[in-house]
Amino acid sequence: MTLLVLLRELQKYYDRPFFLEAITIDMGLGLEDEGMRELCRELEVPYTRVETQIGPVIFQYRKEKNPCSMCAKMRRGALDQALLDHGCNKLALGHHYDDAVETFLMSLLYEGRISCFQPVTHLDRTGIIQIRPMLYIHEQTIAHFAQERSLPVAKNHCPVDKHTKREETKELIFQLSQSYPELKERIFGAMQRYPLPAWEPQGRYKRPKERN
Repeated sequence: MTLLVLLRELQKYYDRPFFLEAITIDMGLGLEDEGMRELCRELEVPYTRVETQIGPVIFQYRKEKNPCSMCAKMRRGALDQALLDHGCNKLALGHHYDDAVETFLMSLLYEGRISCFQPVTHLDRTGIIQIRPMLYIHEQTIAHFAQERSLPVAKNHCPVDKHTKREETKELIFQLSQSYPELKERIFGAMQRYPLPAWEPQGRYKRPKERN
């Protein structure tokens, strides 16, 4: 919701006009999207809800013990198809600063490799370009913004919510940050200095400060 508001404001003065549409993937687990619909009406942004049975397939039919990877692939596939159906060529994702740090550490701890998603990703098969406009914004800053603007927050009905490897990594980072306050900034900086593909630092970029 924060990303949608920011893009809508950007749309008003950006010198390269772009069309904006909000698309939600209904996982079939019970989606309460009234708040999202109302916000889109206020912003005058088209809203589409794509019905799927991804949740039941993963948790009831397949009974996946580690469902997150398959869920992410199926959701992304449904989202990519929705974009193609609506004639969109860019997908703006809400990943933020903390997501990048967590993903980097998860790759290291659970896969034994140095990796992270890219700020901009070109999908050759579909021709869609994924962008992550909030990558330099801390999670807490986004949460404060959403609270100040009274933005709707949809409840997550996933059975494994708060019980994932990402949640474990988030907790590990929190604990380590008690002894090393700039841990996240150092990891993020290392990703740029390494650099990971497409993570070369920009000359005018200044490290953001996290809001408490």
